[in-house]
Amino acid sequence: MQDRIEPPVLLSRLLIFVFAAMLVVLGAMVGTLYCMYPLDRPQVFFLMSAPKNDLRVVLREMAPIDENIDNFKRTFIREYIKARNEIIPNVREMRRKWTNDANGAVYTWSSPDVYNAFTQTGMWNLWMSAVPDFDFSCSVEFENGAIAPRGNDVWAVTFQYFCSDIDRQTDKKEYTIRIKLDAPSDATIKWDERFNNPLGIRVSEYVVESGNGDPLDTGYLETDGAVQ
Repeated sequence: MQDRIEPPVLLSRLLIFVFAAMLVVLGAMVGTLYCMYPLDRPQVFFLMSAPKNDLRVVLREMAPIDENIDNFKRTFIREYIKARNEIIPNVREMRRKWTNDANGAVYTWSSPDVYNAFTQTGMWNLWMSAVPDFDFSCSVEFENGAIAPRGNDVWAVTFQYFCSDIDRQTDKKEYTIRIKLDAPSDATIKWDERFNNPLGIRVSEYVVESGNGDPLDTGYLETDGAVQ
């Protein structure tokens, strides 16, 4: 029969139709994304595996008032002290947060001079040049009122510091650090840092006021530990 369509021809026409439909959908998606940018407002979505009828979500705008900014700076200082001084028995994580590139938390949150001084500490050199042959950790503990303003973006932070492994633990030692914060107008914020440091703040001064030296120069590894 003349009007009969062979199966291969029918299949090819069907594939052409499917491909054309995909192009239309793709074009619509590209057009939608183009119209969405630049984004002018956040949109919150919640994805839950089970319905929560008693769930109540309240969103509040954070007004740029001095109290909120000060609270953010206190949180930033606390996280900076922990990132710089806390040690965990995980080589990859330690080198990630201490490395001298855009992925390093201490590097990103410090001015060049402050980070350079950080790389002169004994613990930094031991961790970045070799791997301790035993698991140990160093902890930072804050008390209430540990972070106090001194004016002109200068803050004093006091904390307890100690290191321990399976056999021993050093005595807790109190340190007071004077920190000056800086927020450059040309600061570049990585997408990954949009929540941790949305204001692009960094530490431009880091001075040990009490504690007899930098916490990372305690000599914990040099005296009783070994590196490989």
